Amino acid sequence: MKLLIILLILSVVFIAGCTQQTQEVTDVKQQAISLCVQICQKTNKDLNNGPCLSDDNPTWNINDWVCDVAHSPRQDVDNLPENQCQEYREGKAHHFVEVDPNCNLIRAV
Repeated sequence: MKLLIILLILSVVFIAGCTQQTQEVTDVKQQAISLCVQICQKTNKDLNNGPCLSDDNPTWNINDWVCDVAHSPRQDVDNLPENQCQEYREGKAHHFVEVDPNCNLIRAV
């Protein structure tokens, strides 16, 4: 009986830890999406050529994420490494937010 109670308590603690970690990931993803859209809306750059909005941008402060402009629907040119954010190409960032030239979210991975 004591063993069952201990296992139950450990299970609850484990599940709570996993849930909190999942929530933190979701929160960072939402922050990245919001900031990317905001930067996109405020930029004066021509967005039709799909620039990376987070490269050398002091406003972008979300570790492991980049903000990139792509075509919607995506075109083959969007998948070329030279058209992706430098930090993503170099493996310094593992997640990205993509918006279209009108600053609408395409995807966040």
